[in-house]
Amino acid sequence: MNEDQIKGKAKDIGGKIQQKVGEATGSRQQQREGLSNQAEGKVQEKVGDVKDIVKGNR
Repeated sequence: MNEDQIKGKAKDIGGKIQQKVGEATGSRQQQREGLSNQAEGKVQEKVGDVKDIVKGNR
Protein backbone atom coordinates (compact mmCIF):
# COMPACT_ATOMS: atom_id res chain seq x y z
CA MET A 1 0.00 0.00 0.00
CA ASN A 2 1.17 3.48 -0.78
CA GLU A 3 0.63 6.68 1.18
CA ASP A 4 -2.46 7.73 -0.79
CA GLN A 5 -4.13 4.38 -0.21
CA ILE A 6 -3.44 4.53 3.53
CA LYS A 7 -4.57 8.13 3.96
CA GLY A 8 -7.64 7.50 1.82
CA LYS A 9 -8.65 4.46 3.85
CA ALA A 10 -8.17 6.39 7.09
CA LYS A 11 -10.32 9.26 5.80
CA ASP A 12 -13.01 6.81 4.67
CA ILE A 13 -13.11 5.12 8.08
CA GLY A 14 -13.09 8.47 9.88
CA GLY A 15 -15.99 9.60 7.71
CA LYS A 16 -17.99 6.49 8.57
CA ILE A 17 -17.44 7.16 12.27
CA GLN A 18 -18.40 10.82 11.84
CA GLN A 19 -21.56 9.84 9.97
CA LYS A 20 -22.59 7.39 12.70
CA VAL A 21 -21.96 9.99 15.42
CA GLY A 22 -24.13 12.40 13.46
CA GLU A 23 -26.88 9.80 13.24
CA ALA A 24 -26.64 9.09 16.97
CA THR A 25 -26.79 12.77 17.91
CA GLY A 26 -29.28 13.78 15.24
CA SER A 27 -26.79 16.13 13.58
CA ARG A 28 -27.42 16.24 9.87
CA GLN A 29 -24.33 18.40 9.38
CA GLN A 30 -22.11 15.71 10.95
CA GLN A 31 -23.76 13.10 8.75
CA ARG A 32 -23.12 15.16 5.60
CA GLU A 33 -19.51 15.84 6.57
CA GLY A 34 -19.00 12.16 7.28
CA LEU A 35 -20.37 11.18 3.87
CA SER A 36 -18.19 13.82 2.23
CA ASN A 37 -15.09 12.51 4.00
CA GLN A 38 -15.93 8.98 2.93
CA ALA A 39 -16.17 10.07 -0.70
CA GLU A 40 -12.88 11.98 -0.49
CA GLY A 41 -11.21 8.99 1.09
CA LYS A 42 -12.41 6.62 -1.59
CA VAL A 43 -11.16 8.96 -4.32
CA GLN A 44 -7.77 9.22 -2.63
CA GLU A 45 -7.58 5.42 -2.37
CA LYS A 46 -8.28 5.16 -6.12
CA VAL A 47 -5.53 7.70 -6.82
CA GLY A 48 -3.20 5.44 -4.87
CA ASP A 49 -4.37 2.44 -6.88
CA VAL A 50 -3.63 4.26 -10.13
CA LYS A 51 -0.18 5.25 -8.88
CA ASP A 52 0.54 1.59 -8.09
CA ILE A 53 -0.58 0.53 -11.56
CA VAL A 54 1.56 3.20 -13.23
CA LYS A 55 4.58 2.16 -11.17
CA GLY A 56 3.94 -1.48 -12.06
CA ASN A 57 3.28 -2.60 -8.50
CA ARG A 58 0.14 -4.49 -9.48
